[in-house]
Amino acid sequence: MGIKYIEEYRDPRVSRHIAEKIRRTSRRPVRLMEVCGTHTVSIFRNGIRSMLPETISLLSGPGCPVCVTTQPEINTFIRMAGMDNVIIATFGDLMRVPGAASSLQKQRGEGRDIRMVYSPEEALKIARQHPDKKVVFPGVGFETTAPAIAATLLTAQAVQLDNFFVFSAHKCVPPALVALMEMGDVPIDGFILPGHVSVIIGARGYLSFFRKYQVPCVIAGFEPVDILQAIFTLVRQIEVGRPELSNQYRRVVTDDGNPRALKIMQDVFEVRAAAWRGIGVIPESGLKIRPKYASLDAEKMLDFEIPESREPAGCRCGEILTGRMIPPACPLYQTVCTPLEPVGPCMVSSEGTCAAYYRYQGERLKVKG
Repeated sequence: MGIKYIEEYRDPRVSRHIAEKIRRTSRRPVRLMEVCGTHTVSIFRNGIRSMLPETISLLSGPGCPVCVTTQPEINTFIRMAGMDNVIIATFGDLMRVPGAASSLQKQRGEGRDIRMVYSPEEALKIARQHPDKKVVFPGVGFETTAPAIAATLLTAQAVQLDNFFVFSAHKCVPPALVALMEMGDVPIDGFILPGHVSVIIGARGYLSFFRKYQVPCVIAGFEPVDILQAIFTLVRQIEVGRPELSNQYRRVVTDDGNPRALKIMQDVFEVRAAAWRGIGVIPESGLKIRPKYASLDAEKMLDFEIPESREPAGCRCGEILTGRMIPPACPLYQTVCTPLEPVGPCMVSSEGTCAAYYRYQGERLKVKG
């Protein structure tokens, strides 16, 4: 009988069995990257590194939406918060990300109207309640959140709401995988692909990437059995020399993804080049609002300039996001940069690699880099 219930995906006996299969199979040193920040947290929380042989190194990739949002974008959100008659409605992770001289949280403490919401629909509700204010929702995230934000824009247009705006800083995962492979200085032998994104784009969303690079790829869920099974599948592919694009999360992810969500997203957004923290500009990796929805586009409707800015001094978040460095190697980690006083976004977000290392360091997990 296959594994059917969520408890079984957390069964320690099953996890130990798969870990033993990994140890028996793994012969050569390999570097596997989990792209998703939720995977990173799950790997730490479940002590998965400590279950793996010395031959396997796990790298954390650019799968935290807030972390890959660039410094100019963060500074833009802070600048918009300082405009007259503007309410910023944002997800909580964005509140504490430091800008050049402030953060949204600090701006709120200084009297700016900045509200934490759990969905873009809440931001839409705020706009309806405050017709005399301009309500701006910072659109940060991957393909996971873009359809819901697109649907909110459709609703705003349908009800002719003229005080609701979105600043689109959305990014798409498959082009980032291409950029990682093209960087050249980070050898990656296989990818654990993100489950949430894959629900939307489906397994076929990675097909062109896989065909070009022929690197082992596995779509995985977030429970310990999911992740260990993904690692075993990758190791087996590497050992026999037959790379595949494998979907180990079939209870949720289909080949075609969610056609309705994709259609809504593609109707509202069009692709553009986008800058990623730590990587740079990646062609066709961003989403901008289409001209027919320009009246809802904060970039077009609000009078501001996107500020030039630099990365925080000494912060190595960019190298951490691309697997070139682990957090303890950053000179600011645990000294200047802590969850209470973060210097970079990797220490802020619940999905950030630095935050995960900091939170779970007491487990004496095996970290190889």
